[in-house]
Amino acid sequence: MTRSRSVARTVILLVLGAFFLLPLVAMAEFTTRGAGGTRSLASWAAIADDPDLVEAILVSVQLAVTSSVLVLVLLVPTMTWIRLRLPGLRRLVEFLCLLPVAIPAIVLVVGMAPLYAWVNYFLGDSPLTLTFAYAVLVLPFAYRAIDAGLSAIDLKTLAEAARGLGASWGTVLLRVVAPNIRTALIGASLLSVALVLGEFTIASLLNFDTLQVRVNLLGKRDAGVSIAVSLLTLLFAFALLFLLSFIGGRRRDTAVGGG
Repeated sequence: MTRSRSVARTVILLVLGAFFLLPLVAMAEFTTRGAGGTRSLASWAAIADDPDLVEAILVSVQLAVTSSVLVLVLLVPTMTWIRLRLPGLRRLVEFLCLLPVAIPAIVLVVGMAPLYAWVNYFLGDSPLTLTFAYAVLVLPFAYRAIDAGLSAIDLKTLAEAARGLGASWGTVLLRVVAPNIRTALIGASLLSVALVLGEFTIASLLNFDTLQVRVNLLGKRDAGVSIAVSLLTLLFAFALLFLLSFIGGRRRDTAVGGG
């Protein structure tokens, strides 16, 4: 029985591995096609030779970082305070945080367009102003990740113990809550980064030049470079996922060893 389960698990993992890896291999093969059936890295070299593409990549990376930081700064103190002091508002806040996932991106843009006229007036037309829109977009996913982390710890006991020892609320958040939900915070950040790097609709309709907008334009001119950038984005997301698994697994091992 154990042997059959092991075989079944191996087969499932191989099938899933092939399912995820074959498209990546096909993308890599396509980007290295050269004239006359030869292999060339011209599509990959063209990434660095296109200043507009490099700028779009940098903008998207900055947006991913700023959106993740903004969401964490908003959610962690709010969710912690609600759990400790205002538990009756938990369902309302959950509903508000999860609401964007039920609203199509095109509808969000229609509602945000008039607001962005004022944002551009006061803050300029920098693409980094998309941070506000992306923070709303990633809110449901970050909320679920952080909520799972807070549910896994005895938040009330930890907070009361820290407060009893004279810690301020800022110290409680930074030195008690954050270390205990580190994996959840990393997960929320990873989801935010992956979503921002792959977002196209909002940036395109608000006329901002981000990575996916540039990839869409490149696809009409040079499919090889477009696919190379998309593959690079996927590999970056997979690297972040591996890093998350490594950090989470190391923390669990440390906890078990300390116990």
